Amino acid sequence: MGFFVKVGPDVRMYVEDLNPGSGKAILFLHGWPASHRMFEYQFAELPKLGYRCVGVDTRGFGNSDKPCGGYDYDTLADDVRCVVDELGLEGFTLAGHSTGGAIAVRYIARHRGCGVARLALCAAAAPSLIQRPYFPHGQTRETVVKFIEDTLSDRPAMLRGFGEMFFFQHVSQPFVDWFFQMGLQAAGWSTAAVAATWLGEERLFADLGAIAVPTIILHGIHDKVCPFPLAIAQHEGIRDSTLVPFKYSGHGLFYDEREKFTAELARFIEGCGCGRT
Repeated sequence: MGFFVKVGPDVRMYVEDLNPGSGKAILFLHGWPASHRMFEYQFAELPKLGYRCVGVDTRGFGNSDKPCGGYDYDTLADDVRCVVDELGLEGFTLAGHSTGGAIAVRYIARHRGCGVARLALCAAAAPSLIQRPYFPHGQTRETVVKFIEDTLSDRPAMLRGFGEMFFFQHVSQPFVDWFFQMGLQAAGWSTAAVAATWLGEERLFADLGAIAVPTIILHGIHDKVCPFPLAIAQHEGIRDSTLVPFKYSGHGLFYDEREKFTAELARFIEGCGCGRT
């Protein structure tokens, strides 16, 4: 079931809600520059296991409205809060991929974990997507600036190049085309604006310490977008966290090892995987 939730005076977010009768909800936050559709293979399996899957399209992406502003992590986290309140979600699992993971971290810190019982960080862009003087991991500032420039000059070419570094396993050309079209569905200005947020956002380091719910960190060791040391930093910064490396995955672990991804997420939610590192 798809519908829109108003998150601002002129902004509506698209929400896909599968198996809404279940009490075991997972709220999925997608990565840049995709939409909730990136979790298609999880949405096909998790409802069979009794889970409610709620996928949202971040403002500016997918089917959501595409305003000129509001692409900082605070506003994006506030958008999530509007969806949580509208759906009355309580005791749910918050799962964020890449930039969606960073938004999930900010949501918990900014909204005191409202409604969240568990957190799943999947190839998350936290505590920093880019390298900083005190954090030598992630992308260089120059690389991100190039992403922004290419987005504003030839976005299709940028998306093709980004797709080539996304997966570790072989993906078919039709799949590549499908993923490419998902990125094209976003607005160019929102794609560039979120990338600009990566450059200036440094509060996620402190936000990690505010996470007080059980957390699983799922991360591909071959990730070329959010390198594996980011997962290690998350594990060190979050109390009660479990790190699960994906040995045959890149940034797109939700597809590279989709069976493992779904199984690990379900096991974590059922409380059977929290003791592993």
